[in-house]
Amino acid sequence: MASETLAAPQRTDAEISGLDALEIAGREKVGSRAGRLWAATWPKLAALGLAVGLWQVVVWTGWKDPWALPGPAVVFGDLGNYLVSPALWDGLATTARRAVVGFAAAVAVGLVLGLGVARSRVLRAALGSMITALQTMPSIAWFPLAILLFQLSEQAIFFVVVLGAAPSVANGVIHGVDYVPPLLVRAGRNLGARGISLYRHVIAPAALPAIVAGLKQGWAFAWRSLMAGELLVVIAEKTSIGAQLTYARDFSDAPRLMAIMIIILVVGLLVDAAFGAADEAIRRRWGVLDQAGQ
Repeated sequence: MASETLAAPQRTDAEISGLDALEIAGREKVGSRAGRLWAATWPKLAALGLAVGLWQVVVWTGWKDPWALPGPAVVFGDLGNYLVSPALWDGLATTARRAVVGFAAAVAVGLVLGLGVARSRVLRAALGSMITALQTMPSIAWFPLAILLFQLSEQAIFFVVVLGAAPSVANGVIHGVDYVPPLLVRAGRNLGARGISLYRHVIAPAALPAIVAGLKQGWAFAWRSLMAGELLVVIAEKTSIGAQLTYARDFSDAPRLMAIMIIILVVGLLVDAAFGAADEAIRRRWGVLDQAGQ
């Protein structure tokens, strides 16, 4: 009996050592930072190569004249010239400022509205379905009203960007708060969390993944609304990416038009990567990221 009693801790230590070895093996599987970067990059490069190849095949078929559908070589050559043009960076600065200001205002409105609807039955009954209806409404449909109210101005673009993005942010907050486990809320109250403290230390962290998803979707709506706004509301004294896209269309400059579209796509990819990094950081913080599978 004594030998069996003494052997038990040894077996337990062996099991623990085995788990440690398994964890270390998982970490070794993750590999270097360069390896992880390449593993995340090569599928995107492969997809890009496939898209460019299909584009070139369509050009070779002669489906459209070269002046309407130029090949990748022509477009990327024009893109190289466009990247060193001051007009690009002036337009990007204007568009980025509009995007940041509009999205920040949409986030503020969406967070306040979402929290209010999530925690108030009266507001949920009054505004819950309306928020979803606003989210499904095309942004372009708001521009006649925006132009009527604010004419062709920055305010018209700002108005549509906020209306396009705020409902998505609000819905993200509502769904995030709805799926916070009631047991977690009761535990927070038992520990003395009340009011703002309860939201700050219990509800907000638990709802954070859904809120980030709402922010990501809100940005997508804001960016689409902004591009539509800059195509429709061209302010003469202020260049922008959307305005330059309109000028390229008016002058039938297909290579420049497609180069600008590539710039818009790249900006969208970069912002999506930023949101993806935030989501990964949250999952790692919560311990739900499979490190060995990365």
